[in-house]
Amino acid sequence: MNSVRKKLILSIVLLVFINAFGVVGYMIIEGWNFRDSLFMTVITITTVGYGEVHDLSPTGEIFTIVLLVLGVGIILYLLGTEAKLLFEGQLENLIGRKRLEKKINELKDHYIICGFGRMGKVIAEEFSEKNIEILIIEKNPVAEIEKGDFLILEGNAENEDVLLSAGIQKAKGLISVLPTDAENIFLVLSARDLNPDLFIVTRASDESSERKILRAGADRVVSPYFTGGIRIANSILKPAVVDFIEYATKSGNLELQLEEIYLSNGSKFNNMTLENTGIGRDLGVIIVAIKKKDGTMEFNPNFDSTINSGDTLVALGESSKLKELEKLAGL
Repeated sequence: MNSVRKKLILSIVLLVFINAFGVVGYMIIEGWNFRDSLFMTVITITTVGYGEVHDLSPTGEIFTIVLLVLGVGIILYLLGTEAKLLFEGQLENLIGRKRLEKKINELKDHYIICGFGRMGKVIAEEFSEKNIEILIIEKNPVAEIEKGDFLILEGNAENEDVLLSAGIQKAKGLISVLPTDAENIFLVLSARDLNPDLFIVTRASDESSERKILRAGADRVVSPYFTGGIRIANSILKPAVVDFIEYATKSGNLELQLEEIYLSNGSKFNNMTLENTGIGRDLGVIIVAIKKKDGTMEFNPNFDSTINSGDTLVALGESSKLKELEKLAGL
C-alpha cells in the first residue's frame, strides 16, 4: 500500500509539472499570454478537442505532439494508480474482516470484554498474561498501536447482532466496563437473554446501581470507586497486607501467586482430606480457603478438611507448583 501511495504522489507531481511545462513552452514558442497558454495546455492534455487557441507554428505543432503524448501518459498513469489504491484498500479491508470473522468463529469458551477504555485495557492485559482467549468489543475506532495482538470487534456492545457476532452463545463469560451504568444494565439484560449460562461481571459507578445490575442478571458487580477508596485507605492503615496481596496476585510473578484451583468432576482429590491429598506436604502449596460447590466459603481450612469435586481451592504458592496442582485437580 505504501508503494502505491508513493506512485500516486509521484503522478500528481508529474501532472503539475507537465502543465507548467506546457504553459511555459507555449509562452516561449508561440509568444502567447499565460491564460491562452494554460487553456491550450489543458485541452491538449485532456484531449477534449476544442481546437487551437491560435494558429500554431511548425515548432508549436511539434511541441503540442510531445505535450499530448506526455500528458496523456501521465493522466493514464494517475488514473491507474488511483484505481489500484482504491481496489487494494477495499481488498485489504475485506480480507481483514474475513480474517476477523474466521478467528471469532473459531472461539469457544472465551471471554468478551465490552469497552476498551482504561479499565478494559488492564483487564485484557491480565487475561492475556494467563493465555485466556478474549474478544474485545469497542464502538470507537482503536489505533493500531493500541490493538496489539488483541482481537477487537468494532461495534456497539448493546446491539444484540454485535453480541451474536462476538460468539456470545459460545462464550464462557462477559465483562462489561462501558462508561455509564445505564449502558452496562442494558448490556447485561441483552447478554443474559442471549446466553442464560454466561458468567457476567460488570462495573458500577454509582453504588445505588449495583442492585439494579444484579437484578438485570449480572453475577458480580464491581464498584471501582469504592474498591479504589478501600485500597487507598488500606495502603495507609495496612501497607504490608496490601503489598502482600498485590505481590501475590500480580500476573507474571513466578515466585508467589494466589490462584483458584477448580476440582473437576471425577478429580482424584474427590472426598479426600487436605492431609491425604499431600498438597501442602508434596507441593508446598498453602490452601487459604475452600469455596464449596454450594457457594459457602471455608477460610483457613485445617488438615482434616474434606474437599470434593466442584469445590474451588484458593491456593498460595509458587507459580510452577500451582500449575502442577491444577493438573492434578483435573485428573
